[in-house]
Amino acid sequence: MKTIINTKDAPQPIGPYNQAVAAGGFLFISGQIAIDAQSGKMMTDDIATETHTVLKNLKAILTEAGLSFDHIVKTTIFLSDMDNFALVNEIYGSYFSGNFPARETVEVSVLPKNVNVEISAIAIKAS
Repeated sequence: MKTIINTKDAPQPIGPYNQAVAAGGFLFISGQIAIDAQSGKMMTDDIATETHTVLKNLKAILTEAGLSFDHIVKTTIFLSDMDNFALVNEIYGSYFSGNFPARETVEVSVLPKNVNVEISAIAIKAS
């Protein structure tokens, strides 16, 4: 059994997928990019703004599911340029209060809508 999670406070999917799916005590959050949910505008002026927007979108989905960043057990960060790693890493870390999740960060040749960063996450619903 699975439950679909969608919120108007995060960008609507741009393909045949959902923002998140809850199943088996976990929440699987699709990769989020820097689209402002209210305006639909791409927030790609600089990597800091872009990263904050991605994490804001993740937070909105977590909130809709009744969870927080503390519930995340695994993330994947996709970067179009590994030279952005240090700044993205610093911003990413500021969204957690400790006990960081497992993670990998990979450089890819291109991301949807030519963004510079995309982050997906898995959170645990049960404590």
